[in-house]
Amino acid sequence: MDKLRGELIDIIEWLDASRDTIVWRFPRYENEIKMGAKLIVRESQSAVFVNEGRIADAFAPGTYTLQTQNMPILSTLKGWKYGFQSPFKAEVYFVNTRQFTDLKWGTQNPVILRDPEFGMVRLRAFGAFAVRVVDPPTLLRELVGTDPEFRTEEVSEFLRQLIVGRLGTALANAGVPMLDLAARQGEIGDRLAGVLNQELTGSGIQIAKFVVENISLPPEVEAALDKRTQMGILGDLGQYTRFQTANAIGDAANNPGGGAGEGLGIGMGVALGQQMAAGLAQPAPAAQPPAPAPQPTSAPPPLPTTDQWYLGANGQQLGPFDHGALAAHVADGTLTPATLVWKTGMAGWVPAAQVPELATLLGSTPPPLPPQA
Repeated sequence: MDKLRGELIDIIEWLDASRDTIVWRFPRYENEIKMGAKLIVRESQSAVFVNEGRIADAFAPGTYTLQTQNMPILSTLKGWKYGFQSPFKAEVYFVNTRQFTDLKWGTQNPVILRDPEFGMVRLRAFGAFAVRVVDPPTLLRELVGTDPEFRTEEVSEFLRQLIVGRLGTALANAGVPMLDLAARQGEIGDRLAGVLNQELTGSGIQIAKFVVENISLPPEVEAALDKRTQMGILGDLGQYTRFQTANAIGDAANNPGGGAGEGLGIGMGVALGQQMAAGLAQPAPAAQPPAPAPQPTSAPPPLPTTDQWYLGANGQQLGPFDHGALAAHVADGTLTPATLVWKTGMAGWVPAAQVPELATLLGSTPPPLPPQA
């Protein structure tokens, strides 16, 4: 039946039932595509016509009529000297030009980089990429050859190796610190896609989309960064140590039945006590130097305050009086050596004669006049 159908007018088309076929060759018996064959190329497809061993043309979506050296039935009869096989071979290769988005990439071994903050670091990365055919004739010449069914698995490993080989250079040339890589993954992916497409120019395929899903550090480095982040949040290493000790004591207290838990609780308690004692034994801060004496100013100082005196005369409390007022009371006889006086700071009322401050004031009083003869 294949041989009989090969003698009739051809209808050449391809309905792709897979999701990973890039190139598919139309299966004609003995590759004898006849004169006037109808070629149907659908959207997201391209057809490459190979006539007599050479690429004759590439067809975009549409319907075409092929012209070859092979005539139905007659061409087979003319091929009797070739074993009834036509020497005029023609093939049609359908090329899928849509994006193939189910391709993954990742680094098997870490990529070593020099970071401005952390020095030498090892990074792992993985993600996805999409590939599409941009030049079907070049693809047939460089990668497909005469393969009747060229799938993504035949080119994906080559692309993965190419990506990993260029990843270290792309990260190093990006000049991005390690802690900022997550914020600029999109920029790094676009730059790496451009570098890869330059190298794939002569192969007929192109990286349509390149995604860096994650850039990670080795587990031990991530654990160290987590500890550093915790210490940065706590701010004080001593407080962090005491916090960890208190948590360990709490965990040991929640397991009272285990001897190890009891021993751990006792040990942590002793350690905490030593830390508290060390904190108390720390020397007190040095005394601050005395403040410098105030500099004299041009304004005069305040006037000195005078003592205020109270008098006890004739059973009444009089005052307060300043020194000048006391002299007037001495003159009028109200203040005498026997008059009781008091001021702020004295324990109680005393006669004026017993107060040294008033002795001069009382001595200035003239003695009484002698009686007249």
